[in-house]
Amino acid sequence: MARLLWKPSEERIKSTNMYRFMGFINEKYHRNFTEYDPFYRWSIENIPDFWASMWEFAGIKASKSYDEVIDDVTRMPGARWFSGARLNFAENLLRYRDDQVALIFKGESPDVRKMTYADLYDEVAGVAKSLREAGVQVGDRVVGFMPNMPETIIAMLAATSIGATWSSCSPDFGIKGVLDRFGQIKPRVLFSADGYSFKGRSFNSLERVSVILKELPTIEKVVVVPYTKQNPDISGVPNAILYGDFKSSEPNLKIDFEQLPFDHPLYVMYTSGTTGLPKCMVQSAGGILINQLKELMLHTDLKREDTIFYFTTCGWMMWNWLAASLGVGASLVLFDGNPFHPDPAALWRLAQDEKITVFGTSAGYITALQNAGVKPGREYDLTPLKAVLSTGSPLSEENFEFVYRDIKEDIQLASISGGSDINGCFALGNPMGPVYAGELQCRGLAMDVNAFDENGKSVINRQGELVCAASSPSMPIYFWDDPDNEKYHNAYFDVYPNIWRHGDFMTVNDRGGVVIHGRSDATLKPGGVRIGTADIYRQVEQLKEIEDSLVVGQSWKNDVRVILFVQLAEGFDLTEDMKKNIQKTIRANASPRHVPAKIIAVPEIPYTLNMKKVELAVKKIIHNQPVLNKDALRNPEVLDYYANLKELQED
Repeated sequence: MARLLWKPSEERIKSTNMYRFMGFINEKYHRNFTEYDPFYRWSIENIPDFWASMWEFAGIKASKSYDEVIDDVTRMPGARWFSGARLNFAENLLRYRDDQVALIFKGESPDVRKMTYADLYDEVAGVAKSLREAGVQVGDRVVGFMPNMPETIIAMLAATSIGATWSSCSPDFGIKGVLDRFGQIKPRVLFSADGYSFKGRSFNSLERVSVILKELPTIEKVVVVPYTKQNPDISGVPNAILYGDFKSSEPNLKIDFEQLPFDHPLYVMYTSGTTGLPKCMVQSAGGILINQLKELMLHTDLKREDTIFYFTTCGWMMWNWLAASLGVGASLVLFDGNPFHPDPAALWRLAQDEKITVFGTSAGYITALQNAGVKPGREYDLTPLKAVLSTGSPLSEENFEFVYRDIKEDIQLASISGGSDINGCFALGNPMGPVYAGELQCRGLAMDVNAFDENGKSVINRQGELVCAASSPSMPIYFWDDPDNEKYHNAYFDVYPNIWRHGDFMTVNDRGGVVIHGRSDATLKPGGVRIGTADIYRQVEQLKEIEDSLVVGQSWKNDVRVILFVQLAEGFDLTEDMKKNIQKTIRANASPRHVPAKIIAVPEIPYTLNMKKVELAVKKIIHNQPVLNKDALRNPEVLDYYANLKELQED
């Protein structure tokens, strides 16, 4: 039985947006909901009513309302949402134009920049006017090769205000990684900072931009934002102009927000691209807006008075998710750099200084923080903090306990899980509900999420495939260059017709909690029994001797054996005693089937550019199969170590 770690007080429950929305539904539909589970069931049984109510509750700004919420909730892909509506995404994020702080920016230097909602509107107005004058039209692509800084959000809002489609990569992407993405969507304008900082060093982005442009002939203008240098030399970049010279200086500009259909293309997001070219997923303005407001307002309990932070780059969907917090009128904290620079507590000083109320990060960061011995709750004043969010990979029970022991006792810890493909979550937090160690609190409202067994039947308290059995507004409207929807269909619908198969392995328990067990395409099957890699990571990464780890299945003698690669913490060697202790820990806390047949020390674990472990690429390497797209990896050079390992040729 999972351990109860936190329960909100009655006073806190009644102060939440979720409670207020529940009352809104009760009054509108003559119901009497007081708890989440029956409310969730209502939301998936009444999907059109739920989203119509969310539209009203969130105050979606539209020049024309919708004729119909959805034409067919069971059709995936291809359901039409909110047909007839005309709106603009950026207008909804810029509804506040006052002196409250909108953006707080901190890089690795001590300086902090702040921008009010009024200033943000003026900045966006100036850039939007210049984009129009540069010839950018509805449907054109505008892209960012940018750090997580205010000008990135300004460029996105300016582009989307005039109906252009936005896409971004973080500046640590390699040249081929950028070309694999932007090369497919043929952008007209590129925003780039002159460089970025990491671990106290500055890196030049413009050298890479000049090479990228040779392969991207569609780009007509490059807008360079000074960041690492006050007056960067842009003479080597064709069609370049400094941000200050590009942005219109005309005072008191009014933004002419293009009024567009609900399903107008807003973002192009990308798959990780480790098995070939990344797939380009096109998402709708209305779908992203209403879904992200649902997740921020209801599941995160975000309000105007909150200050929200998420440790992310512009190459990860959490940046897009964070940006939508402007639609609630909260203050957003943007951070660029290494979260452990100049020391492991850097982000908690930021949390204290800026009075962050919602702190978002990854499971990997929390594990690293725990291993570094940092105790933020003892060292910093975190009085305003009300929620910690974590995603990217499953959060272990030990991570949960660390948060409540060493960060803060009275907070909502929401482990959340979804994907770039829906720019949101399938399972996430419930500010009205309890937190149990190792569990995501709930499935998202109006997301008909189930665990399917091998026969395609929904199961409770058993591991299965994460599926979504009904359409939701933020699912992609299409994939780029996929006229027959073949790529889209093959990505999600080739196993269960008309049901979204996400590719994660999960359990839904009888109280509505969710446990994610890792990618189902990386699921291990020793002796034909399916087990998730996350169940092994949970045990291994609590050990102080282990810095990081990676698990794959190796085909061996007509079966599959579990191989565990470990990156050791500084000062430790992989001894036989350590191997026995690792195996004993896994056997006791997971099962005998989870115990690895081989434990092998490696210098580093490979990650994708959006910080996911690369199990499949390593699996290919150890089976002597080619890895097609190493440019999708943050550290591709480490793959060479995994090739031809002697230990893998032995019993």
